[in-house]
Amino acid sequence: MAKPPVCKIMDYGKFKYEAKKKANEAKKKQTVVKLKEVKFRPKTEEHDYNFKTRAIREFLEEGNKARCTVMFRGREITHREIGQAILTRIGQDLKDIAVVEQAPRLEGRLLFMILAPNPRWLQSQRAKAPAAQAAHAPRPPPPRPAPSAGQASGGSAASVAPPAPAQHAEAPKA
Repeated sequence: MAKPPVCKIMDYGKFKYEAKKKANEAKKKQTVVKLKEVKFRPKTEEHDYNFKTRAIREFLEEGNKARCTVMFRGREITHREIGQAILTRIGQDLKDIAVVEQAPRLEGRLLFMILAPNPRWLQSQRAKAPAAQAAHAPRPPPPRPAPSAGQASGGSAASVAPPAPAQHAEAPKA
């Protein structure tokens, strides 16, 4: 709103290029949260339950949401309380890393709830991540052993053991 009006003459192609670069940078930094689903049945046994809750834990550790579904077949639908018990048990077992985003809800023959990663827990994991990456830095290769005294002094052929089979060296890259 200056008086007289001021305008800037610019290279439009360069402007579009820089805008595209900024958009790509912003896209790199964003994280896409996926909704992963794990299905249970009212008759799910203990080992299967533990295996599936471990999978849910991994999904939450990756930063994704998890949908836990209890599927009812036939007359099982008359015992909704069994499905409710399974979902509340999942919520209790995963309460250290998850928050219940959507309480258990029945739709037709499916009873489901949605779990999201606990924001405080995610922040603590992200704070630990840089320290963990520094701890896993590549190590230098161990030093090679020095040749034995018999080989270095050029002893007789009878006293020297036969050479070990040659190790496979890295092939030159084409």
